[in-house]
Order: sequence, then structure tokens, then C-alpha cells
Amino acid sequence: QLTGVVALPSSKKPVHAGPSSPGLSSYNSAIIWGSSSIRCHHLPTTSNRKHRSRITCSTSLKAQTMSSKKPYDETSRARDNVRRGVKQSNYLGTATFLGFRAADPFLQYGILSKGWANPLIQKAGGGVLPKGPPLITSTPFDSLGLSPYRSILFAMSVGSMLKQNTHLLTVQQEEMPPVSGAVIGCFNALFNSLNSIFFICSQTSASANGEHFPQTPLLVGSALYAVGLFTEWFSEVQRAAFKRKPENKGKVYDGGLFSLSRHVNYLGYTMWRTGYAMAAGGWTWGATVAAIFTYDFTQRGIPVLQHYLEEKYGDQYARYENAVPYKFVPYVW
Repeated sequence: QLTGVVALPSSKKPVHAGPSSPGLSSYNSAIIWGSSSIRCHHLPTTSNRKHRSRITCSTSLKAQTMSSKKPYDETSRARDNVRRGVKQSNYLGTATFLGFRAADPFLQYGILSKGWANPLIQKAGGGVLPKGPPLITSTPFDSLGLSPYRSILFAMSVGSMLKQNTHLLTVQQEEMPPVSGAVIGCFNALFNSLNSIFFICSQTSASANGEHFPQTPLLVGSALYAVGLFTEWFSEVQRAAFKRKPENKGKVYDGGLFSLSRHVNYLGYTMWRTGYAMAAGGWTWGATVAAIFTYDFTQRGIPVLQHYLEEKYGDQYARYENAVPYKFVPYVW
């Protein structure tokens, strides 16, 4: 909120717009200038020589400086992982992403059950965690031969794959180029593989903390994973349903979970990534992953997307920023 004092000669009337406003003394009107997001009110006083009027203006500083920013296409687009505004299908890119993500559970199963990463761990001087008794459910799942703990980690890789593939097929409208599909697929496979490797390494495994199953890191990590994956998925489904309605074309979505945080889906992703890492590699690895993604979203992902949205929606997005001040974590930041 900005406050200033201006002197207006009593013989002149201010330029005004809009209906008469009670309580403005002889001016009986409101001065409005500049952006429509600026709202000004007079609080008139008098002196022996001139009228003096205190003007209080409420506005978003971001809205005022928005026009002074360099265009998104010239700056932020190079740092963006999504082709904003390019709403078209790319069948090769889509197939590449789906293929890479669908292959990930097989990779994690190989690490957890077949010992694919054992030579790497032993070469680095680490020990390999012995396999526990297999989970018995009297279902075809038993054929995997995974212990209860390893079964949960395997399920996390499957769950994240299903969520992301479903998002691409049913929610995302932007194009997925082949290179992006491969890079994003490999990125997810890398972090999931690190989780599996840290779990089977006896020096870093969350299961080797002296507790009986289910260990505390598994319980906390599983809760974070479930809440985070649901938050990311549900918030994006809510927004997609809003955008599909013709009457909402060109409107900013500010409902559902996005009424709590402007980038609540990024928070959800960070939560499930942190939970997955914590369940596999314990507190230290979980905190490391949380720091990595929090830093990336707060320093790159959110500023880049915010630049695009400010440029696309203008004052409408500025009003959303005022209504929902939290960028990432509700009631925190």
C-alpha cells in the first residue's frame, strides 16, 4: 500500500472518473489513473491557503512493474521445461515420454530384486542389504518375490509412473517434444534409481536403522508420498476441469487447492519426491531431495512460470497474487 500527499488548489477540480463518492468533501469524486489495479481514495484536509488531499493507493507492486520486464520469450522461456502456449500434439514426443516412464518400474525391480546395482555398490566399498522374506498376498503380486519393504518402494515407482503418464495423456495440453520426453523420463529414472540404490546399500538404507518393520522413515515417507502424489494429481485435475469449460477461457483458475497456494502442484511433487527418498534412504537422503526440489522450484520453476502467467493474464493474475499470496507452501511462502 502506497500513501502520498498532494496539494490541489481550491480553484481547480481534479480529473475524475466513476460515480460520485461520498465523504470526499468538495471534490466528491475519486481520482483514478494508470492501471486498473490501482485504487485511490481521497482523505481531504484544509489549510489557510489551499486544500491538501491525502491519497491512499492500493496496488500490486508486481502489477506496476510487470510492463517493465523483458518478454518471457526473450528471457524465461530458455529456463522453462514446458513449452508454454504451444498447445499441440507430438506423437513421437508423447510416445518417448510414455516409454521411458513405463520402463522405470522394470529398472527399479531389477535393482531391488535382481541385484543390478550390487556391483556398483560393492565397487564403491559398500555392502549390499540382504533380501527379506517375500511378501505373501495370495495374489499374482507374490511372483515378484519382493519383501514387504521392497514391495512398497516398487509400488512407489509404479505410482509415480502412472500419475505422470496419466497427466500427459489426460491433463497436459502443451506439446511434449521427443527430446524433452527422453530427458524428463531419464531424470525420473535417475532419482528413482538412486532411491533403490540407497535402500539396498547397507550403509545408507532406511531399513537398517535398528527398528523392526515398518521403520519410522518408511511410515513418514509413505505418508508424504501419498499426500504429495494426491495433492499434485488432484490440483491439476481440478484446474483442467475448470479450463475445459468454454466460459472459463482466458480466466485464471483460483479455486480448489490453488486457492491455498499458487503453485500447490509443485509442492505436491516435492512432497512425494521427498517421501519416496526418505522411505528408501532415510532422513538424510530425504532432506537432501527436499532441498534440491525446493531450491529448483523457488529459484527457477516458480519465477519462470510466474513470468509467463503475469504476461499472459496481466491484471487478472495480479489480483490472484493479492488474493493468494503464497507461492509454494500455504501460509508459509
